[in-house]
Amino acid sequence: MASLAAAARKLDHYERRLHAEGFDRIAGVDEAGRGALAGPLVAAAVILPEGFGVEGLRDSKLLTPLQRDRWFDRIRATAVAYSVCRVFPRRIDARGLHVSNLALLRRALYALDVVPDFVLMDGFSLPGMRFPHLAMRKGDVVTASVAAASVIAKVTRDRIMDRYHRRFPEYGFDHNRGYGTDAHRAAIARCGPSPVHRMSFKGLKLYAQDFDTYAALYGEAIPAGETVAGITDDETRTSTGKGDGS
Repeated sequence: MASLAAAARKLDHYERRLHAEGFDRIAGVDEAGRGALAGPLVAAAVILPEGFGVEGLRDSKLLTPLQRDRWFDRIRATAVAYSVCRVFPRRIDARGLHVSNLALLRRALYALDVVPDFVLMDGFSLPGMRFPHLAMRKGDVVTASVAAASVIAKVTRDRIMDRYHRRFPEYGFDHNRGYGTDAHRAAIARCGPSPVHRMSFKGLKLYAQDFDTYAALYGEAIPAGETVAGITDDETRTSTGKGDGS
């Protein structure tokens, strides 16, 4: 228990310092699915209430699925505000990953029902953002607000990928989550890309441009240009909410 308490004090160190300096509405923002070959990019922004108990909260990738689901429910129930935004493969292919990522993180912050007075983020800062902010390496590991945002983003995206798996079971989206595992790439070789694959990504570009090389690398493939019949998604989508703040 002592180690959990020490980890919690370390995780909310930045939030406690910012609250002491007079900031009341500290938002964390993070994304999930940046490197995947299929599925949406999802960003979440979260404002946690002061004194929110963070013992056991970590970067979403370090939690088990059951732990993530429990934190997902608790964060949504108690957050001062949260928002979730999604951008789907067609838009990512058209605009590029980095531009799509920056725009999505910014949109998640602006979609919050409560305007933040400080923002913590993972990795890089957002050009032109009107809020005071701090970007740090491994922000989802060292700040509670960003860790909470990472949980909301990942659970939301995982549930989307579960729905895609029911429609396209051949790709194994229920466990690879759209990332480029060997089995996933082999499934693309056998079946061709689906409507939810990101055709601008390396590997899938190879499939479209050099079918013979892709087939040699990953196995027997169907002709480039053919896809599995499927669904059409909205290019972007946003949802927001508030907890009870407790």
